[in-house]
Amino acid sequence: MRDETRAVRYGHSENLQPGDPLHPSPVFAATYYAPGDPENSPRNYGRSDNPNWRQLEAAIAELEGGPTIVFASGMAAVMAVFGPFLRPGDAVVLPSDGYFFCRSLAETYFAEMGITVLKAPTADNAQAALIDEPAVKLLWLESPSNPELSLCDLAAITKAARAKRILVAHDNTTATAFAQKPLALGADFSVASDTKASSGHSDVVLGHVSCRNQMLADQVRNWRTLTGSIPGPMESWLALRSIATAALRIERQSSNAQRIAEFLEDRPEVERVYYPGLASHPQHALAARQMTQFGGVLSFTLRDQAAAERFFSTTKLVTEATSFGGVSTTAERRARWGGDDVPPGFIRMSVGCEAVEDLIEDISQALS
Repeated sequence: MRDETRAVRYGHSENLQPGDPLHPSPVFAATYYAPGDPENSPRNYGRSDNPNWRQLEAAIAELEGGPTIVFASGMAAVMAVFGPFLRPGDAVVLPSDGYFFCRSLAETYFAEMGITVLKAPTADNAQAALIDEPAVKLLWLESPSNPELSLCDLAAITKAARAKRILVAHDNTTATAFAQKPLALGADFSVASDTKASSGHSDVVLGHVSCRNQMLADQVRNWRTLTGSIPGPMESWLALRSIATAALRIERQSSNAQRIAEFLEDRPEVERVYYPGLASHPQHALAARQMTQFGGVLSFTLRDQAAAERFFSTTKLVTEATSFGGVSTTAERRARWGGDDVPPGFIRMSVGCEAVEDLIEDISQALS
């Protein structure tokens, strides 16, 4: 069964009886009827389980290819890999150009607890040079990276780390499970913020961890139960409903992003375009090998901060906002946050599902 079919069918109720609703509904419950031995009851308390989580987890597991646990946010999902598997004296290898808050979490709380944080860029498999350090217990990858969209060879670097008994986690938020399968490429964990493209409507905050095997999944699920980093039933239900259209949305976003990236390459106002679907991207051949599509996120650099701010003051269809993956096109000047090593005129754009001709016309007039 293909991903497009899996995504749609897992939004349906199972074992339907005449008159049943075709799709599951939100289940709002903090407590459940659980008489006698708790082992005989499938649920007993809202921090431990909810039918909407299970339905969403089953849908994502079908797409990722491994048992899945959903969380209240993408960062809660990151923490559920860091927390159970890193101890004082261990080392973790991170991409120096990866998601800022992931780096910040490691460099503050975990470094203060005695965990060594090693960093190298995503491109050219630079992180592989750090896994010879004996203390390394976890390799964290992000390809394409956020926001510069650099890539590493996931299969090669994962194989090298696994040979040293190092756990490998891949942040698959930018690519999504519709474009890239980290578990199939050898990773122990595929982590994503489902706030982004998989839910795709900019109305929920969620994350997930998909695992290579059930033993790892049990440890991650136990972390969620103990820490209480659980998603709400409404958010889980909305995400499950949204996954049914994710393949359509992501295909449209990828197609639009490709057209816009090609357009931007020919504009004199644009100094550089970052998009793995472009032949000019340094890792384009690698992207074509390990991704089935190139995603809806692209970045480009204008001359300076003033040029970027003029762009935002003139565009009509590109909304200035952070995050990415929604159905409407958004963008932001990333240097305004101060956490990424990018030029002042660097813009990250999340391309939506609008008619690409309208987007290009609007971007053109804004650049002009």
